[in-house]
Amino acid sequence: MYRVDSEKAEEFINHQEVLDTLEYARANKNNHALIEQLITKAAQCKGLTHREAALLLECDQPELTDRIFHLAKEIKQKVYGNRIVMFAPLYLSNYCVNGCTYCPYHLKNKTIARKKLTQEEIRREVIALQDMGPKRLALEAGEHPLLNPIEYILESIDTIYSIKHRNGAIRRVNVNIAATTVENYTRLRDAGIGTYILFQETYHKENYELLHPTGPKSNYAWHTEAMDRAMQGGIDDVGIGVLFGLNTFRYDFVGLLMHAEHLEATFGVGPHTISVPRICPADDIDTADFPNSISDEIFRRIVAVIRIAVPYTGMIISTRESQESRRQVLDIGISQISGGSRTSVGGYAEPEPLSENSAQFDLSDTRTLDEIVGWLLDMGYIPSFCTACYRAGRTGDRFMSLVKSGQIANCCAPNALVTLKEYLEDYASPATRAKGEELIIREAGKIPNPKIKEIALRNLKEIAGGKRDFRF
Repeated sequence: MYRVDSEKAEEFINHQEVLDTLEYARANKNNHALIEQLITKAAQCKGLTHREAALLLECDQPELTDRIFHLAKEIKQKVYGNRIVMFAPLYLSNYCVNGCTYCPYHLKNKTIARKKLTQEEIRREVIALQDMGPKRLALEAGEHPLLNPIEYILESIDTIYSIKHRNGAIRRVNVNIAATTVENYTRLRDAGIGTYILFQETYHKENYELLHPTGPKSNYAWHTEAMDRAMQGGIDDVGIGVLFGLNTFRYDFVGLLMHAEHLEATFGVGPHTISVPRICPADDIDTADFPNSISDEIFRRIVAVIRIAVPYTGMIISTRESQESRRQVLDIGISQISGGSRTSVGGYAEPEPLSENSAQFDLSDTRTLDEIVGWLLDMGYIPSFCTACYRAGRTGDRFMSLVKSGQIANCCAPNALVTLKEYLEDYASPATRAKGEELIIREAGKIPNPKIKEIALRNLKEIAGGKRDFRF
């Protein structure tokens, strides 16, 4: 039985409800009047149900498809403007006890180099990252109760926050680790994490169990209900996602939106972020083994409809996607990207030797952070290094209420500009700095609130004079 607010995974991600939704979408994909009605409804920026979104995804009428993409652009601009938040991943350890068939960390892989960073090595990696410029990290680690216990993760977070190097500091640590207990989520909250992120991989229970034959992650319910436990443990901001290509994209798309609806119905706030990774090559992993991989065209459609269906969520795309693929989805939904990333364990302080491959997946976008910042500036985007809402306690329902009311614009635009100014002063190449300064002048003039504009201009001037860490 389908129950959106159930505590049980098989009820809030109900298999029959997914199948009924897919049938509804197929049956109505040529219903011009109904699709027009949904587009009009979505334009109010209040989102769509999973069933309504599935119909937009299925629509194959060119005129209506164009309108769907146009609406996604409008919503992205209205909610997030031209800001793109920057982050970097940091892999702590690739020791793992799970048997996931799509991940090179799986227990039986004997060719991948196994590594775990010591606290001193973490210090070196963070200093190297601080010399690049990111202010928010996404911590990654394989699941290994003995080698990667929660105590190791907590100690690593403390180490990261403690490091102040020149003008650099990591101001927000997001955490992507295996599903755990309510008690451990409370400990992560108390350690000051930003967002807890966990990808479902696939919502199809039977396929999930085939893809996860062994290890703690093989327990579908334990994994799928993790976000409930995280929120029960006091974590306000959670991030969800699927790995497109493991299962049919239609099924996982519906499951993803049902999960978002469940969090909203149960806790009053949906996911802070939704990630949209696609299966890609890695050590011991051949994408040819996964026949459900999706085209760039379908990928764009998925991003656009998620933006329409969940207008206020942040959307993340990683360096597993190529430069061109990333470009195609920035204006229709994506609000966060990584830059200068390493998917090896460490790898920032010293490049990993080719003979010691510890990477979780192969990078498609290998550009430096400065190159990506310059690229975004060329396209008129504001690369934002902002962490203000997290640090000011504007998380969970407090963040969402600001976004939904439109008041977040009074914070986001000026915060993006002052953090970009920090980056330009401390890390940017001369070419990137010149482009960034030009954009800041242009965008600062657009701040609608005269008082906010005055403060922002003063902060920008003081950053140029050597001061740091202003926020609205």
